[in-house]
Amino acid sequence: MGSNQKMNDLYEQDYAQWLEVTLSQLKDQDLANLDWQHLIEAIEDLGREQKNKLESYLRQLLKHLLLYQYWEKEKPYCARGWAEEIDNFRSELEILLRSQTLYNYLLLILEPTYQKARRSAVIKSGLEVFPKICPYEVNAILDTEWLP
Repeated sequence: MGSNQKMNDLYEQDYAQWLEVTLSQLKDQDLANLDWQHLIEAIEDLGREQKNKLESYLRQLLKHLLLYQYWEKEKPYCARGWAEEIDNFRSELEILLRSQTLYNYLLLILEPTYQKARRSAVIKSGLEVFPKICPYEVNAILDTEWLP
C-alpha cells in the first residue's frame, strides 16, 4: 500500500490522527508525502466553518438587538436576558474578528444577515415594527458598552 493510500485511509478512519501526521509533515517540509487533496479540502472547510460561525453569531446578535430595542411589551421581563445574549454574541464575534479577512466578510454579509435576523425577530415576536434595512452601524453592533 502506497503512502498516498495510507494517508487517504487515515483521513477516512481517524481525522484527528490524519491532522497530526499532516502537521508533522508540514513542519518537516515533507511535501512529497502530503495528502494534498484532503489538505486542501480541510483548509477550505476551515474557512467555511469560520464564515458560518461569524454569520450565525452576527444573525443572533442582530436579532437580540432588535428585540431589545423594539419589543416593548416583553422588555420588562426579557431585557436582562437579551442583554446577556447580546454580550455573549459580541464576545464570540470579537474572537473571530481578530482576523481582518473575517471582519471584511462581516461587512459584506451585514445586510443579508440583518434580513435573516429581522425575519427571525418577526417570527419570535409577531411584530412588524423592525426596520427594513439594518439601523445599526458596525461600530455600534460590536461595541460592548452600547445597547439600543
